[in-house]
Amino acid sequence: MHNISLRMTDSATGKPTPCRLHIRDEAGRYYPPLGRAAEFPGHQNEDVGAGLRQLQKSFAVIDGACEVPLPGGVPLHFEISKGIFHKPISQVITLGAGQLTLRFNLDRWKHGSGFAQADSRCHFLTPHAARLEATAEGLDITNLLAVSRDMPSIDGKLYASLTNITAFSGQAEAFGSPRGGVYVNTLNLHPVLGHLSLLNCHRVVYPLTFGMLGENDDWSLGDWAGQCHRKNGLVVWSNAYRPEAGLPGGEALVQAVYGRVDAFEIDGLPRQTPILPAWYRLLNAGVILPLLGGSGKDSNQLPLGCVRTLTPLIGDELPTYTEWIEQVRRGESQVTNGPVIRWMINGKPASLKLNVDKPGRMTVHAEVRSPVPFDRLELIANGSIVASIGSREDHSAILEAEVETGVWLAVRCRGGHVSPIYPQMPVFAHTSPAVVTVNGEPNRRDPVASQMLLKQIAAVREWVETTGQFGDPKFKKELLADITVVETRLADA
Repeated sequence: MHNISLRMTDSATGKPTPCRLHIRDEAGRYYPPLGRAAEFPGHQNEDVGAGLRQLQKSFAVIDGACEVPLPGGVPLHFEISKGIFHKPISQVITLGAGQLTLRFNLDRWKHGSGFAQADSRCHFLTPHAARLEATAEGLDITNLLAVSRDMPSIDGKLYASLTNITAFSGQAEAFGSPRGGVYVNTLNLHPVLGHLSLLNCHRVVYPLTFGMLGENDDWSLGDWAGQCHRKNGLVVWSNAYRPEAGLPGGEALVQAVYGRVDAFEIDGLPRQTPILPAWYRLLNAGVILPLLGGSGKDSNQLPLGCVRTLTPLIGDELPTYTEWIEQVRRGESQVTNGPVIRWMINGKPASLKLNVDKPGRMTVHAEVRSPVPFDRLELIANGSIVASIGSREDHSAILEAEVETGVWLAVRCRGGHVSPIYPQMPVFAHTSPAVVTVNGEPNRRDPVASQMLLKQIAAVREWVETTGQFGDPKFKKELLADITVVETRLADA
C-alpha cells in the first residue's frame, strides 16, 4: 500500500474542484481517502457529511485533492462525479511501480450553462459540510434547514435535536459570500397539520414545532407564514401529501388556498404515491404554486442535489439569495435530476403569469437536453398531456404545439432510465406552470379538483373541532375562520 496523491481539476478553470470519489478493487473493497472512514452510518442525523452511501457503494466527498492508501499492481475502479453539469469519470487503473500521483480532469457538459443550481432543503449537515458537499455536487445555493426532531440517546430517552439553530443565517450567507453559498433557515412542522420551509427569514420563526408530544396546538401554519412574509421570506410547502406529514393536505393546504404559501416542493426522498397528481389538482383548482426542488437530505444515504432547482442566471452572474427567492416566487424555476428544459409561449419565455388580449391558439416551443437518457418530452395543459415526443439518440428533444388560451401549461421530461450518480428516482424534469389568462380574467377552475380539495379541508376542520388540543380557544377560532374562508373560495369556483 502506498499513499497516492489524487488531484481532480475542472477542465474549464484548470483549478482543483470539489467532487465525489469512489475507489474499489475487483473484489469490491472500498478505499477511502485519508481522513474519511471506510464505514459510516446511514440513518437520520448519524454522522451526516463528507460521506455518501447509495446502492451499496460508498463515496467520499473531497475538496479537489486528497491522499489515498492504494495497492499497486491490481486493477482499481475509479468513479468521480460533480453534479449534473459535469461529465462523470469511470476508469479502471492499475498503478505502476513507483507511481505516487494521479490526475483527473472533469469536463463540463456543454448544454448546462445559463442556470443557477440550488437545493431547496437539507438537514443535519454542519454548514461547513454543506458547503463542501454542495460544491462537490455543482450546487450554487444550498438551503440548510434547522429542524426539531426527537432523537434517541444512549440513556434510553428521546431528546429534541435542534441541529444548526445556532448557525441560523436567514437572509445572509453562512460564510459571508456575496453570491451563492449556504443559507441556514428552518423547517417548521406540526405532525398532523403539515410542514413549511421558511426561507430568507430575517430571524428564526418560533416555535419550530407545535402539536408534538407534550405540546398543545396553540399556534398555526398561518402564523408561521405570516411572520416569514413580514421581511419578504419564502414559504414552501414541504413534505406535501406524505402520510408521515399528517392529514392529506392538512393546514398547509388551507394556507395554500388562502394565498400564504409561495411554492410547492418536490424532494428526493422515497414516496409511496406520486406527487404530481396532487400538484396538478391544486393548479386545476386555481391554487397556483411554482415548483421548488431539493434533496431533503438528512442522512448519508442521500446526496445533495439529487433533486435540484434551476433558475436563470441574471446576465452572466449568479443571482443573489434575495434575487433567487424572487425568481422562485415568480415561477422562473424548474425541478430536475439531470435534464434541462427551455420553453417559450408565442415566441416569449414562459412565465408564471401570462395574459393575452383575446382567446385563441398559442404556439408553444419546448426543448430539452439531458446528460443522461430519458424517454419523452411532454407538454401539460390543465394536468393532461396535450403533446409528446420521444428522445433522440443524443438525449435531446424538441416539441412544437398549439394550445388554446385560458389554461395553465407546463413542460416535463421523464423516463424509466436512472442517472448513474442520482439513482434515487427515474430521470425527471418539470417546469413551474405558466398560467395563461385572457383579458386578465381568472381561468375557469375544475370543479372536480375543487371538490377534492374541499374533502381534504373538511378532514382538517373535523380534526380541529374534535381532536386538536387547544389550551387557548382563540387559536381554534382563528384556524376555523381560515378554513371557512378557503371553503367559500373553493365552493364559489
